[in-house]
Amino acid sequence: MKLKSILNIKKYPFYFKILKNGFFPVSYKKSYSQLGEDLIIDFIFKNLKIQKPTYLDIGTNHPIKINNTYLFYKQGSTGVCIEPNPELCKIIKNKRKKDTVLNIGIGKEEKTNIDFFMMNTDVLSTFSKEEVNYLIKNTKQTLKEIIKVPLKHIDNILQDNFNGEAPNFLSLDTEGFDFEILKSINFKKVRPEIICVETLTYTENRTERKEIEVIDFMKEVGYFVYADTYINTIFVDKQKWLNR
Repeated sequence: MKLKSILNIKKYPFYFKILKNGFFPVSYKKSYSQLGEDLIIDFIFKNLKIQKPTYLDIGTNHPIKINNTYLFYKQGSTGVCIEPNPELCKIIKNKRKKDTVLNIGIGKEEKTNIDFFMMNTDVLSTFSKEEVNYLIKNTKQTLKEIIKVPLKHIDNILQDNFNGEAPNFLSLDTEGFDFEILKSINFKKVRPEIICVETLTYTENRTERKEIEVIDFMKEVGYFVYADTYINTIFVDKQKWLNR
């Protein structure tokens, strides 16, 4: 095959990097996630024959950068973005006009106002006082501001936005609240095909810990680990995968 034909990326789904010993094919699809999680999830959805997955993005933070759902938004999917930081909510609403964006937190019980601790690094902001104390004591992070944010139960979010059904994809990154949220889900009724959860504690001294209790819990409720990028773990509903 001629080189000119090989490099026709409209026909072939790669581009080529020139190496010392020849050409090496590299996927040209762009990832917006931290470590390529969205590309892995996209591959899973294709295997499950789900063309435009719905999603619930809890702890969206930025609408594009280090985001697990933006790739699917670009491909025509829509969903719900949950972000407690009001300034980030404005950015999300501006960049993702087709999504529903809620300036709230998710918890095991509903509260009108709860303390949300905004750290100097936005992605580390949290509802967990314990997490804040840990960050201040063990890292260079500082507390920027404490604001009041309403807390909603995930059941009500699902009822209001997904008719009580499960979205195809649940992305979860809430700095200390992930396990609590997972345990509040009725997995006998609500079963997203894919769940991506941050399962690594944050440190700045190489003492990070893998949250094995989250992985064990997800296995107990019928999910298996499809992939792990060290920081995040991608779980797939075992029965749905077997029935694909």
